[in-house]
Amino acid sequence: MTCATSQAGLDRLHQAMAAQVANGALPGMVTLIAHGDDVHVDPIGALAFGSPDPMRRDTIFRITSMTKPILAAATMTLVEDGALALDEPIDRLAPELANRRVLKRVDGPLDETVPAGRPITVEDLLTFRMGYGMVFEPSFDPPYPINTAAKKLQLVMGPPDPRTPHPPDEWMRRFGTLPLMYQPGERWQYNAGALVLSVVAARAAGQSLGELFSTRVFEPLGMTDTGFWLPAERTARLPAHYMTNPATGKLELRTLSPPSEWSRPPVFPAGSAGLLSTVDDYLAFARLLLNNGVHEGGRLLSEQSVELMTTNHLTPEQRAGAGPVLGGRGWGFGMSVVTTPDEVSPVSGRYGWDGGYGTSWFNDPNRGLIAIAMTQTSDFLFNGGLAEFTRLAMQT
Repeated sequence: MTCATSQAGLDRLHQAMAAQVANGALPGMVTLIAHGDDVHVDPIGALAFGSPDPMRRDTIFRITSMTKPILAAATMTLVEDGALALDEPIDRLAPELANRRVLKRVDGPLDETVPAGRPITVEDLLTFRMGYGMVFEPSFDPPYPINTAAKKLQLVMGPPDPRTPHPPDEWMRRFGTLPLMYQPGERWQYNAGALVLSVVAARAAGQSLGELFSTRVFEPLGMTDTGFWLPAERTARLPAHYMTNPATGKLELRTLSPPSEWSRPPVFPAGSAGLLSTVDDYLAFARLLLNNGVHEGGRLLSEQSVELMTTNHLTPEQRAGAGPVLGGRGWGFGMSVVTTPDEVSPVSGRYGWDGGYGTSWFNDPNRGLIAIAMTQTSDFLFNGGLAEFTRLAMQT
């Protein structure tokens, strides 16, 4: 079902987001609301505080974890082609992770392990239940031996700042020296599954991940401004990245991901957080899912693949133990899924995901709605900005 766009709702959304810019919460942003062919794009503010360069409809953003849904879609094209199977162990394509050992307890010594009860499967990677990932509780990234060992191996697990210095095969070799934190299938843990899947999918395709994304997603959808890197003349106008320094409580410019970093191919194309994109390019991808895998009359994904991507696969216990990242939501393949009515919608089914630099996307299939917000201020995700955007976008 596609509902008509409410101009009053669009006006409320613009006023609220413009107020975010006016009060200094962020220098600028671009929002997009689409109901069917009715698309409204709203660039607000500037690329940086004090900059004369305005946000534009074609501004390119580091979309960080909004890369994950694209990785899931590319993987499902390989499943449909028979190059992968969801229930197959990854040992064939990732022998580095065969015969896993599992820590007796996540905070314990690395040599206190038990055998894995079963191999890691492709579906485990897509659902983030491979048995390894970021730890958020009792605190973010606690100094457990497993986390300390990963840092010594330079296994970058978080945002692309800095990028991992290791090419995929070397990254996988190093990762394979570590035990798992939990048994495969036991818990939902963020991010690591996407990094491993980046290698597995590329090996299954016999291409680099960038080539896989281009041939299976970007070229068919016309996503010409999306990639793991772009020419220097296009990345020169990347918005500045800001985030509050917890030590000072002040919003500060971050310099770990400068435009020059994005003007050359990465050593490891990471399907976890590695893409640049625009609101219109991401709209093309979002429409593919909202249209159940069809783009301009041609089928790129099966309806079953889209259903698997956008349906919750977690148990209630796994959702409860997922920590603050999911916030009680479910998880499909590479994206969250709202499984019960919430404060912004009386029905479930909304799905999408956010990026840690301040980007967000969701589809509401009940209303035929696509909503995208792109900033490069991380605080937008947790200072009330994103919650306000989601609430008002649902009212358009």
